[in-house]
Amino acid sequence: MARTRRQQLGDYGEKLVGKSPCPKCKRVKTLKQLPINFACADIICSFCGFLAQVKSAEKENVDILPKYLLGAAWGPQKDHMDSGIYFPLFIVVVSPDRKKKALYYLPADLQSPEMFVPRKPLTSAAKRPGWQGFTIRLDGEESHKPVRLKIA
Repeated sequence: MARTRRQQLGDYGEKLVGKSPCPKCKRVKTLKQLPINFACADIICSFCGFLAQVKSAEKENVDILPKYLLGAAWGPQKDHMDSGIYFPLFIVVVSPDRKKKALYYLPADLQSPEMFVPRKPLTSAAKRPGWQGFTIRLDGEESHKPVRLKIA
């Protein structure tokens, strides 16, 4: 099945993160993409098992983080949060022509429940009626700001 433009942007972001060293073990080229639809995580370190989410956004000015990012399914995210489990977050911001890019990182310990906002469930006319996603707010005053990383 053909990937949508948004899915292709996500794939691009995950590949870019895969070139970076693992934040946990510091090894290079060990961050690998997980299978599509793996709950709450997008990459894993093949050496130490580190898991993280990757969210990608398109912006003309990659030096400014977006105010929010689209998350995936709310149910699994909420279940993890209710259990006190948060995944580190890589944020990839790229210009529409892909010539400029920036990589940001927010550790799990600096995330808060207020960052994760459920969206309205999809209507009965949608392809997946009732499905509910969420957004990740990066503009909250109480939120810690992601740090910018060098791109490998």
